Amino acid sequence: MITNYSELKATIADWLNHDDSILAVPDFIVLAEAQMQADIAHWRRHAATTLSASTRYVDLPSDWYRTIRITVDGDYRDLELMSTREMADRRWQDEAAGTPRYYRVADGRLELYPSPSEAVTLNVEYEQDIPSLSDSNTSNWVLDRAPDAYLYGALIHSATYLADDARIPLWAQMYQAAVTRLNREKGEVSGSNLRLRVPGLGGAYHYR
Repeated sequence: MITNYSELKATIADWLNHDDSILAVPDFIVLAEAQMQADIAHWRRHAATTLSASTRYVDLPSDWYRTIRITVDGDYRDLELMSTREMADRRWQDEAAGTPRYYRVADGRLELYPSPSEAVTLNVEYEQDIPSLSDSNTSNWVLDRAPDAYLYGALIHSATYLADDARIPLWAQMYQAAVTRLNREKGEVSGSNLRLRVPGLGGAYHYR
């Protein structure tokens, strides 16, 4: 039974059965978490907040991972996402202030265009980061609901350290099953098929 960070580390080390891998286990967990940030699309990650914007830039929430929707309060048209190049071109053509219609994300902030001519309230729907495990944060909702995703995700990322383990394809399949099951808790799998490239192997696993 895996219920906390300490038990997860011990289980991973036991499965690897390599004495010299113990110190690297926290790194495998960090790599697994980076993979899960991209792969897990679950309703528990959805959040909403309001941001006050009176200048060109406004700070995003500290737990922001990906934007779902942004509107100006009282105006239900979605702000449109712009590339850095498009934003620069717009500002070069016309730097006039007004009601924001476009945005881009840079360095943990939103850049708005036009810059607000007066203070506005932004309604922001976004996807949160999955909280990282550590000695001080010993559990999170993913570990509670899908400890196998953590276990097999970390084992997969041990491949580079262990120089290709024959068990990697099986671990990848088990990780796939855990993530797919978790995503389906909201009744559907969001987005396109998951795709995991396994270190040390030539192909990629597609999650359907």
